[in-house]
Amino acid sequence: MKIICVGRNYAEHAKELNNPVPDRPVVFMKPPSALLVNNKPFYYPDFTQDLHYEAEVVLRIGKNGRHVQPEFADAYYDHIAFGIDFTARDLQEECKKKGQPWEIAKGFDGSAVVSAFFPMEELHRREGVAFKLRKNGELVQHGHTRDMLFSFNDIIVYVSKFFKLQVGDYIYTGTPAGVGPVQIGDTLEGFLYLGERFEHVLTCDIR
Repeated sequence: MKIICVGRNYAEHAKELNNPVPDRPVVFMKPPSALLVNNKPFYYPDFTQDLHYEAEVVLRIGKNGRHVQPEFADAYYDHIAFGIDFTARDLQEECKKKGQPWEIAKGFDGSAVVSAFFPMEELHRREGVAFKLRKNGELVQHGHTRDMLFSFNDIIVYVSKFFKLQVGDYIYTGTPAGVGPVQIGDTLEGFLYLGERFEHVLTCDIR
């Protein structure tokens, strides 16, 4: 399975990191060893001094496909989850300055936290998906997928030009403004708007 990620997909997040707003999806990948599931704790790695959380909606691919056309794109994902894309911001900045790839800053073990998945039928698909993240009980990110620069369908169409989508692949769809650092002892809690209210779907303790 693949973990495909989209960066800078919310204009305000791009601005807060002083990045240009992209004209096409910024795509990177994480290896399967990056997955952290079942509310397991995250162990702060010793190679960074500036670890950041990034809350995201995650798609699960439910159908194989290449070169997906826009009118069929929404048939290729069937479930969503809440995810955290952990980023070693200091390493990322160093890589960016040198024009190097981001993998060591984004793809390390445990850097792709994900909740249980929920069927798309439980959501108001046309209205998008609301989500939020709390750190130590304080709201730090509150986003809605209607504010994405590139929609779920846009991402499916674009990514499938380069990579065959396969059943079970995950796509992290980008983070809104409000990213920030975590320290050992912090607790992150993720929420998705399911049905009629926000549901607590993820807990991640930093150790």
